[in-house]
Amino acid sequence: MNGRDNTQGDGQGGGQGDGQGDEFEFGLREWMAQGAEAVQPAAVPYPAIVRQGRAERRRRLAVAGAALVALAVVPVTALAFTGNAGGGPAVVSVAGGPTPSAAPPSPPPPAGPTAPATPGQLADGITLQVAAAGLEQCLDYDRQHVTPSGIQRPDLGVASDYRILLAHRSTGNDNTPGDGRFIVAVKDGPTQARLICNIKDGGASGINASSGGNSDPESGSVAPDINGGKLYLQRLSSEGPWKLPYRWGSIGTVDAGVARVTVSYGGATVEAALDHGWFAATGVLDEAVTKAPRIKGYDAQGKQVYDSDQDKGYDKLLP
Repeated sequence: MNGRDNTQGDGQGGGQGDGQGDEFEFGLREWMAQGAEAVQPAAVPYPAIVRQGRAERRRRLAVAGAALVALAVVPVTALAFTGNAGGGPAVVSVAGGPTPSAAPPSPPPPAGPTAPATPGQLADGITLQVAAAGLEQCLDYDRQHVTPSGIQRPDLGVASDYRILLAHRSTGNDNTPGDGRFIVAVKDGPTQARLICNIKDGGASGINASSGGNSDPESGSVAPDINGGKLYLQRLSSEGPWKLPYRWGSIGTVDAGVARVTVSYGGATVEAALDHGWFAATGVLDEAVTKAPRIKGYDAQGKQVYDSDQDKGYDKLLP
């Protein structure tokens, strides 16, 4: 009996279970199909997307056009691309636009002396700038020193008042050891003046100044400078042999009628430069001498109008 009950039970249970499962599956499928229709997305609004894209493109073109107009009204502009040595991005600098306010111009340097009439008046590689600096040192030296009697000399003025007449190297002697250079400068007015200065070791070591020009009517149309021996006397005869070769100079004043001056020294004759009423000559000695330079002057026709050998006031022998 138990066996039958179990068999019938199983048969009925199995038949009912299969019928109910089919109905449940069919209902589930129908419900899922209805849900899928409910959640189906709406159609893509293609026309609206096209209109929005066209509007965005027109907006970008308008912005680009405005930028081009802005560049067109900017003045000429220079772009400089500077590379970064460290490999970083390049830097773009823009030059143009309003100019920054310029700094006030610095005052010009003080005027210096006038250049000599001929290049040969600057010897031994001395430039006008070097001669001008030496003249400045000489004038400063004069302002800072007084005469042996303790009296301050009249102010010699400023460098722009002068003209460089002669500049050449100097050779020291027992009284003034050390080599250097001579600077000779003259001033035409209001009072004629002349100074001879020696520059050594970067500074002025002595200065000789005179004023008034040629005041001796008997000196003739050419007047050798009374202190010109400073330029051509290397040492006194009692101080031993000269240091050779020796650069020498000779200066003095000339009248308007003098057209040519020659200076003979140690067997050689040189042409002197004529410079605004002055003459200046320079040369090199290869041997010691005992006679001073011989100076001759000529007029425009070549006639000799002066000879230092005939000048009673001119020292013809060296001391």
